[in-house]
Amino acid sequence: MAVSIKDIQKLREMTGAGLADCKKALEESNGEIEPAIEIIRKKGQAVAAKRSDREASEGCVLVKVDGNFGAIIALKCETDFVANNADFVKLTQDIIDAAVAARCKTLDEVKALPLNGTTVAEAVVDRSGITGEKMELDGYCTVEGECIAAYNHQNKNTLCTMVALNKCVEDTTVGKNVAMQVASASPVAVDEKSVPQETIDSELRVAIEKTKEEQVAKAVEAAIRKAGVNPAHVDSEDHIESNMAKGWITPEQAAMVREIKEKVAAEKAANLPEQMIQNIAQGRLKKFFKESCLLDQEFIWDKNMTVAQYLQSVDKALTVTDFKRFTLRAE
Repeated sequence: MAVSIKDIQKLREMTGAGLADCKKALEESNGEIEPAIEIIRKKGQAVAAKRSDREASEGCVLVKVDGNFGAIIALKCETDFVANNADFVKLTQDIIDAAVAARCKTLDEVKALPLNGTTVAEAVVDRSGITGEKMELDGYCTVEGECIAAYNHQNKNTLCTMVALNKCVEDTTVGKNVAMQVASASPVAVDEKSVPQETIDSELRVAIEKTKEEQVAKAVEAAIRKAGVNPAHVDSEDHIESNMAKGWITPEQAAMVREIKEKVAAEKAANLPEQMIQNIAQGRLKKFFKESCLLDQEFIWDKNMTVAQYLQSVDKALTVTDFKRFTLRAE
């Protein structure tokens, strides 16, 4: 049957579907709006199921603060074309508006929220049917605090941060400056005592292994130099073979270097001074804290002070109580 432009436009406003999809759905439902909505939703479910194995690496990340509560959410899709679509951004905004209003703490709570006559989860599936791309909600995180600042990096909806301060100050740029610090420097914790023990243990293990490898490598390099061979010519098997072909080292030197590498490396590894290794590794761990703990990081606007010192220059009692950061981009 023929359907009116008015009904097509009404269905489009209700579902966000394209005009062609709305027209087809109305034709299938004999002009009935509610059955047409169901047809569009079923199409979304079919598309979502069909594309469930696809990677959703693009999307829209938004942040919102309301009083002492703030949240970040990401609605992912497959292409930047869809990610930049006004209806897609609006859906993300509607979702975060609802999540913040309800003070949702988890992504499951967000998905169950009512939205435009359906649930958030169903609205995402519906949009998937409209765009033909896989979509999924991800990255939902929250902060609570006395004073929360938010930052959407370059307003591109790909990287957002929030910072909670223990008190509000007259200069509202202070919180934003620290939120920009979080975006730029990607800290893992507020301060050293808030770094998870699992992370500390992992970083220390890596530091110990790296220190041992460096000490062994130094001993091997020194032995090779002492034997009269340039270490740069024999730093890998590929270099050894290619430099023999060039005549830069002889087969005898190559054999000698291989023997030195095996013998000296084994001897050095068996006789590394444990206290020295621990001291160097602890130094590396302290460097990790300085680079990865927000309050200890160099302030991006003034390298002569830390973030903690910047906050204290504004108010002696001012500090960060929490922060969150989410990005779609690999770093």
